[in-house]
Amino acid sequence: MNLGIIGFLGGGNMAGALIRGLIEGGSVAKECIVASDLKADRLAWLTEQYGIRTTLDNKALAEEVDILVVAVKPQAVGKVLAPLGGHLKEGALVISVAAGVSTAALETFFPKGTRVVRTMPNTPAIVRAGATAIAPGTHATGDDLARAKALFEAVGRAVILDESLINAVTGMSGSGPAYLMVIIEALADGGVMVGLHRDTALMLAAQTVFGSAKLLLETGEHPGRLKDMVTSPGGTAIVGLHTLESGALRKTLMDAVGNATRRAAELGEDLDRKLGVVPGES
Repeated sequence: MNLGIIGFLGGGNMAGALIRGLIEGGSVAKECIVASDLKADRLAWLTEQYGIRTTLDNKALAEEVDILVVAVKPQAVGKVLAPLGGHLKEGALVISVAAGVSTAALETFFPKGTRVVRTMPNTPAIVRAGATAIAPGTHATGDDLARAKALFEAVGRAVILDESLINAVTGMSGSGPAYLMVIIEALADGGVMVGLHRDTALMLAAQTVFGSAKLLLETGEHPGRLKDMVTSPGGTAIVGLHTLESGALRKTLMDAVGNATRRAAELGEDLDRKLGVVPGES
């Protein structure tokens, strides 16, 4: 799929991950990527690392590109986008990775009819193992969604959802790496407790989580079935699982996702208010 010229408004970690994935995966030639940022040293690093073009001029970037990726911090969206509305290339698609910023808010900064897509990626995109949810704005087309999906599949897996579900994605896969880091750390602590060296325990814990996730994704089996494959009668795994059930691990993780989802909704509503978007209006 020809994605055209892609411009990254902001050159931070997520932009860097996408640039790396697009180039290394062969999806986009480096000559078709340009990035802008306030930090000249970050732009110099991106050019040195990936051979892309960079600029300090956001308006020039917006005027050139076919896809504008908004990759600035959520609280900076208003300040960065406000001067760009009249400079967006005609027909350009806007794709946002700014957490919590609604499509309704994004659309207010651009000419009426501008096609906007909102996404919620997660940090494993940095190692091309990300999980991204994609939601269309008012004017986004099926082709726009396909282009956005192609972009994010360069750094992992992507799914198209209604925007009403983005907060749920934020609470689960967006915040999920933090939950899993705690689980990996706890597994490693358990290994140390029973005599393993710290480095060995951490490597084994991380590889076990990685391998288990890969096993599920590649086999398509239900996790309960894969769990049962490890759980023999009277064995070690069933004793360990009983301990986890006694500690309400399932409930705790479910509560974490629920509470994080509610917090994402609160933060999104707060951002909309600050950006002047009235709930229910587009």
